[in-house]
Amino acid sequence: MGYGNTDAGGTSAEPCTPAGGEPEPSDSLRTFGAVVQALREHAGLAREEFAARVGYSRHTVASIEQGRRMPDLDFVERAESALGDTGALRRAAPHLTRRPGLASWFRRWARLEGEAVTLWTYECRVIPGLLQTEAYARAVTAAVPPVKDAQQVDQLVRARLERQRLFDRRPPIAFSFIVEQSLLERGTGGPEVTRELLDHLLERSTQFNVDLQIMPLHQPDHAGFDGPLMLLESPENKWFGYAEGQRGGMLIADPKEVSITLQRYAKLRSQALTPDDSRSLLKRLRGAP
Repeated sequence: MGYGNTDAGGTSAEPCTPAGGEPEPSDSLRTFGAVVQALREHAGLAREEFAARVGYSRHTVASIEQGRRMPDLDFVERAESALGDTGALRRAAPHLTRRPGLASWFRRWARLEGEAVTLWTYECRVIPGLLQTEAYARAVTAAVPPVKDAQQVDQLVRARLERQRLFDRRPPIAFSFIVEQSLLERGTGGPEVTRELLDHLLERSTQFNVDLQIMPLHQPDHAGFDGPLMLLESPENKWFGYAEGQRGGMLIADPKEVSITLQRYAKLRSQALTPDDSRSLLKRLRGAP
């Protein structure tokens, strides 16, 4: 997901790093699978017998029960009929999410994102995932070791792009992004990828709930020397922070440390170009159509 200094200090941050930092199934899929298994066992059905009743292979049923596979609508309906029509699976199915491309240490933050009323992001390493184009996401994903095959790249890119549904959520989220100018001039993916990215950023910056600011190359007074940071406000108006490193991330929940992170972001906003000046810079970097 990215690189940066994640040392927020002491009790301020809760580590969210599994061994190896590998992606895991979503919590909603695991919970749904556990319910299917519990209902099946309560009905006295072996997995093979249940599989035969719903018309799916034993392997598919096992994958669903273990949270590794998204059930389709046919499975949900057939499982309901086979397990007593409790309605539990039918009600749970709309809330399932499949986000295997997000590392497990990021998924807790991603869940908070889904309910946020405010979301702020400062980045100095890579264009934030919420603002990436597919081509840029592919270039970034393929560039970072270990080497990935095409299927792995597809999975990671899909997960990153799925997060962008947040822009269309109702009620809307108030977004703020601060992005270093150097990231726009790095040329990641080549000239065409960069040009498409600049067009995309210009389009996003016109969205009513998005503030996009560019941190200029020359800014001696800079509050972001400790690395990237993210902040969000929950529906209960509680703030959380997030700091990320190469192989893990930390959720910041301690009010004192969240306050420090808010202060840093406020300073960064005052140091970056205004949204209007940022758009002008994007247009200059974009050049002639």
